[in-house]
Amino acid sequence: MKYQRKDRVGDLIKREIAHIIQRELKDPGIGFVTITAVEVSVDLKRAKVFYSVLGDEDSKRESSSALKRASGFIQHEIGKKLKLRYTPEIFFQFDGSVEYGAHIEELIQKIHANEGPHQNELDHGEPSQDDSALNEDAEDKY
Repeated sequence: MKYQRKDRVGDLIKREIAHIIQRELKDPGIGFVTITAVEVSVDLKRAKVFYSVLGDEDSKRESSSALKRASGFIQHEIGKKLKLRYTPEIFFQFDGSVEYGAHIEELIQKIHANEGPHQNELDHGEPSQDDSALNEDAEDKY
């Protein structure tokens, strides 16, 4: 798969938006926002910016509305910094994949915490006392 111009422009936009949010945006409503990805249309006129927010539901809502309020400013700054024929219209969309990944990681940790010593013995190939008793019962039948 070739690395197309829209992908390069998307990477530039991602970097610039992250810089603008971190350094230039003064809105206190924007919390811990991370730009996760940018998808640019083939004609480079629209950019969908995916973001994640660290915090509870209130901070997510507040960050979402603050990003929507600041989208005009961010688009203007992108137009000044990137020398493109058309400045892409920017749309922000929440990216839940980071939260989903954290949820999966938490489930894996719970599974590992719930594994008892019996499971660990099976992993190491050593029979437990229960397995020995089963083997003796099986020998008695034959």
